[in-house]
Amino acid sequence: MPESSEHQQVMEATRQWLEKVVIGLNLCPFAGLPWRQGRIRFRVSNATHPRQLAEDLADELLALERADPAECETTLLIHAQVLGDFLDYNDFLGIADQLLEDMALVGTIQIASFHPDYQFADSQPDDPANCTNRSPYPMLHLLREASIEAAIANTPDPDSIFERNVRKLRELGMDGLRKLANTPPAGRPTIGD
Repeated sequence: MPESSEHQQVMEATRQWLEKVVIGLNLCPFAGLPWRQGRIRFRVSNATHPRQLAEDLADELLALERADPAECETTLLIHAQVLGDFLDYNDFLGIADQLLEDMALVGTIQIASFHPDYQFADSQPDDPANCTNRSPYPMLHLLREASIEAAIANTPDPDSIFERNVRKLRELGMDGLRKLANTPPAGRPTIGD
């Protein structure tokens, strides 16, 4: 089934963010290789209600669990039409964790959270550090636990990644991040919707 123009816009904005911000700034040193190899699945959900999103999440969790890691390493489930409010999104994360438990996937798959208005507890909304988890649209990042463990085992001082990212983003500032977001992407292969 062909993608709608809205889906294409959502996916393109997400691809550009991944390439320019996450990989371009090396916020996640583990993202570059699967990106270059085209092993990141992008799925745009049509959900307009959290219940529908939970169904899409269950489908994507199963799809990732069953996929060959050599073909699909990780999944970004983007949901532009639901949970636009960060507090509602944050509440949904409990549902997502319960779904992992109900599907017996705890220890197999992990869900990381990204939202345009992401804000860490005790931080100001305009703190660039929040941008470590800000994305163009609300999304759930599904990761294989085995891949995380392998990446961490091969990374010197993995605990310093977050602190380094916060320092880098604060140095760049919100204006620098906006300028970065407006540079054209180079483009990489991805697994589509």
